[in-house]
Amino acid sequence: MIEMVNLTKQFETVLAVDGIHLTVQPGEVLALLGPNGAGKTTTVRMLSAILKPTAGHATVAGYDVASQSLEVRRCVGVLTESPGLYQRMSGQEYLDFFGEVRGLEPQARLARIAHLADWFEMSGVLDRRLGEYSKGMAQKVALMRTLLHDPAVLLLDEPTSAMDPQSARLVRDTILQLRSTQRSIIICTHNLVEAEELADRIAIIRQGRIVVQGTPAELKTRLLGAPLMEVRFSQPGLNGAASLVARFAQIEGVGEDTMRMEFIRYRTDRPGEVNSAILEALLAAGMQVFSLSEVPQSLESVYLRVIAGRQGSAEGTAAVDA
Repeated sequence: MIEMVNLTKQFETVLAVDGIHLTVQPGEVLALLGPNGAGKTTTVRMLSAILKPTAGHATVAGYDVASQSLEVRRCVGVLTESPGLYQRMSGQEYLDFFGEVRGLEPQARLARIAHLADWFEMSGVLDRRLGEYSKGMAQKVALMRTLLHDPAVLLLDEPTSAMDPQSARLVRDTILQLRSTQRSIIICTHNLVEAEELADRIAIIRQGRIVVQGTPAELKTRLLGAPLMEVRFSQPGLNGAASLVARFAQIEGVGEDTMRMEFIRYRTDRPGEVNSAILEALLAAGMQVFSLSEVPQSLESVYLRVIAGRQGSAEGTAAVDA
């Protein structure tokens, strides 16, 4: 549904986007992460046919963004970081205006606006001027405008910005529902928890180039190592710790372990096989095990490692990209 091949954008002396290769399948959510100035917004502007690429090419729903810009705009819904609402219009007038711009007939516009207003819990406030809206309400209207023409492709820049937790949850649920209808979605966000929840794949961009891409699980394994397991004990104190460490060392697949008074942590790339052996060793040593579970590893740790330039060898990165 979305394909970028060597996509490049040069602004005089600034290379904003440097040879991006990315694809997004129908029903897939791609989170595009990166610091300010990394090239995210420029990429979205090229995909929405606002900017023409300097080199390379991109297609959206089969249309070329440079030579078929009108067709691209008809099938894309774009939420920009600054939505540019017309403050003196009411929400209803604003959405009706953009529905007309999108070519929707009057009855179809009214029906679509009513549906979206109900979906986003805005039915009782569309008669008010946009200048009276809170930031969260304004963001909802911008999202409604994005969805008015029922686009097959969504390009969303910080979709839950300035929203309260309840509204943000509503928007995230909406994105998940839209994905289930085979829409292709690119989200640019600084909310890494949100990216991890919504995205099928993550692509991290730095200085105009895609540094790594893959599923959240792939990136965590590649950059943070094998899954980290934790065994907690019913009572503090590790009697027989020396023999326990010896047992760990004899179990193939167990990496470095960390011991504390109340828990032991270890890494293994085969938790399904290794954990039972670990548990057996603990019980044989007379340990009172309270729990054995995987320690969550955050996408934030992956992101910070990549942005700091510690993502590992180029060979390893290429493996994740593939």
